[in-house]
Amino acid sequence: MKYKAAIFDLDGTLINSLEDLADSANAMLESYGFPTHPVEPYKYFVGNGSRKLIERCLPKEQASDPAFVDEALERYKAIYGQHTQDKTHVYDGILEMLNELKKRNIPMGICTNKHQSAAEDIVNAMFPADTFQSIMGDQKGLPRKPDPKKVLMIAEKFGVQPEEVAYFGDTSVDMDTAKNAGFLAIGVLWGFRPKEELVEHGAEVLLEKPDELFEKVTFCC
Repeated sequence: MKYKAAIFDLDGTLINSLEDLADSANAMLESYGFPTHPVEPYKYFVGNGSRKLIERCLPKEQASDPAFVDEALERYKAIYGQHTQDKTHVYDGILEMLNELKKRNIPMGICTNKHQSAAEDIVNAMFPADTFQSIMGDQKGLPRKPDPKKVLMIAEKFGVQPEEVAYFGDTSVDMDTAKNAGFLAIGVLWGFRPKEELVEHGAEVLLEKPDELFEKVTFCC
C-alpha cells in the first residue's frame, strides 16, 4: 500500500514536552497549596486533553468538583501559555523525516488533544512555516481523540481516502484514533508510553527511530 498523507500526534510524537507540562501543572497545584507530582506520572496524566490532565493531577476531592476543575484548568492554561517552550524540544530525527515527506509532496497535519492555542504556538515556533497544512487541537464543539472526527476532517481537506493516511502517535489514544478512522496506525517508541500499550491498541507499524519510517512504509503522492 502506498500512503498519500501523514497525520501526527504532537506531544510525545513530534516533540518532548513532558517537563513543561509537568512544571506548569505542578505550578498550578502549588498555587492552591496542593501536593505536586514527579515528572514520570505525567506520562499517564497527559494524552486526553488539558481538562483530563487537570482532573488526574488534582487531589481527588477537587477533581470531582467540575467547577473547581474549570477554575484550575484556566489557571493551568495561563501558566502553561507562558512556558510552552522552556524545555520542550523536537525529537531527534523528526525534522529530517518531515523534510523527506515534504520532498515527496505528502500533505501533513497534526491532530492533538492539547488546547489549540498552545498547539499552534509550539508548532509555529519549532517547525518551518510550510510543514503542516492543518493543525487541529482541542476546540469547542469538536470531540477529542480517540473520536476520529477531526482526523477525518483533515483527510477530507487533503483529498485522500482514510486507507491512504498514515497516523503517527505514542499512546493508546492515538492507536485507537487511527483504527477508528481506518488509517494505518504507526506507533512511535520514543514517546511517553511503552511498546506493549501501542501493540495492545492495534499499532500496525512500530518505529524505534524516525529514520526507520521509509524502510517500513511506502509514501507516494
